Amino acid sequence: MSKSARKSALPAKTHGYEFQGPPGALVLSLGLPLVCYLAAFVCNDVSGCPIPSALHPRSLTLAKVKEEAGWPQNGIWGLASLRVSGFVLTYYLLSLVLQAALPGLVQQGVKLRSGARLEYKFNAFSSAITVLFGAAIGTYLNGADFALWTFIWDNYTQLITVNLGIAFALSCFVYYRSFSVKAGNKHKRELAPGGHSGNLIYDWFIGRELNPRITFPVIGTIDIKAFCELRPGMLGYVLLDLAFVAHQYKLYGFVSDSIILITAFQSVYVFDALWMEPAILSTMDITTDGFGFMLAFGDLVWLPFIYSLQARYLAIYPVHLGLSGVAGVLAVQAFGYWIFRSANNEKNRFRTNPKDPRIAHLQYMKTSSGGTLLTSGWWGFCRHPNYLGDWIMAWSYSLPTGIAGYMVKHGSPVVMSHGDMIDGEGIISGGPLKQQILQGEARGWGMLITYFYVLYFAVLLIHRQMRDEEACKRKYGEDWEKYKEKVRWRLLPGIY
Repeated sequence: MSKSARKSALPAKTHGYEFQGPPGALVLSLGLPLVCYLAAFVCNDVSGCPIPSALHPRSLTLAKVKEEAGWPQNGIWGLASLRVSGFVLTYYLLSLVLQAALPGLVQQGVKLRSGARLEYKFNAFSSAITVLFGAAIGTYLNGADFALWTFIWDNYTQLITVNLGIAFALSCFVYYRSFSVKAGNKHKRELAPGGHSGNLIYDWFIGRELNPRITFPVIGTIDIKAFCELRPGMLGYVLLDLAFVAHQYKLYGFVSDSIILITAFQSVYVFDALWMEPAILSTMDITTDGFGFMLAFGDLVWLPFIYSLQARYLAIYPVHLGLSGVAGVLAVQAFGYWIFRSANNEKNRFRTNPKDPRIAHLQYMKTSSGGTLLTSGWWGFCRHPNYLGDWIMAWSYSLPTGIAGYMVKHGSPVVMSHGDMIDGEGIISGGPLKQQILQGEARGWGMLITYFYVLYFAVLLIHRQMRDEEACKRKYGEDWEKYKEKVRWRLLPGIY
């Protein structure tokens, strides 16, 4: 390895702080896990969504909140379980074994600063199909009472805790181990440009090492970041949705069109990502970001448990959309996808063949660095039209929940058959003790939970847009300022 290559194994400089530096990293590290627990307790099958006390804050007491939220009888210790921990660790071990045992595409990543390339094995799609095939057999034999589905529902908060613990442990492990990265090392290890600020909290959160790897006996070498990106959390997202579908059927004896729609949309999202697994090699997560608590928590906790909130809500309070409702949601999804796919196709065609007749009419400006920037078509409409399409599609994940919110009335004296409606006012759930679930004064307030994803996704895309534009500013210099004069709007023309 040349002298210059040895030096490039360590980044020359950082990219500066993101997320408002160490204070922001600390707030996010503490606050985001609390959001996951808050969503689990505030929207539940014990008292409602949201809990009744939230609608009457003046009469709110800690004891009442604990009762309505279904707080464990043994307190905070009830948030964890050795049994659940064992189950989750077995699930992670299965993911590792499937990655090692199943055949897959072996491909090299992008060139590192040292000039070297890391090797990756891709088989997340076949691994997920293998797990779901086993779940399908179990469901065929046991129906909605299949042990996997009941386990997920009965141990939901404990599952959050275990995965949070794994994310925390991984973050500490890779942070500590990153200090063994040396220039010119034979394992092609490098530090991330933005993750060696010298501040412990910030570097632990943002990720100090670029692509940390670990070698297990028999299994072999695993890229920790690539593994977390598309395996336990992504598949867990689908498994949570399916568990919620099973629970709805177990309670009411039917599966609503709304939960089918959401589960289908989210499953397509997941399996598209798994099928296109090699595409992660060119993403910022792999090429630029270090692996720390931000990515570990996002991949293993935030994505599966926050993205599936709508299906969890519908498991308790089914919404029947009808043909017109389904058509409306599909129209929103199709409109967003049209923008997203058209914009990406336009950009890719221009990059690969500017003379392609489908995009040859587009206007563009040349930059002093030798690059070109589109100034018409979708990319003249706004600077990030693909993000706009992505955000519109996000609405289709929440719209099936309607004007959300419900209250749970226990011990209803009305004797009804399993799954019957009460004059359109509520739903009777089955079981030894009947429960009437109706909207009442909670109507609308549940949208803080079921539409949270839309708000969060907007914040995520805006942050991503700001990171992209900062990178473009560094790359294109004054030409980027000229480009912004031609294409004024970032995401939403006329607004932002």
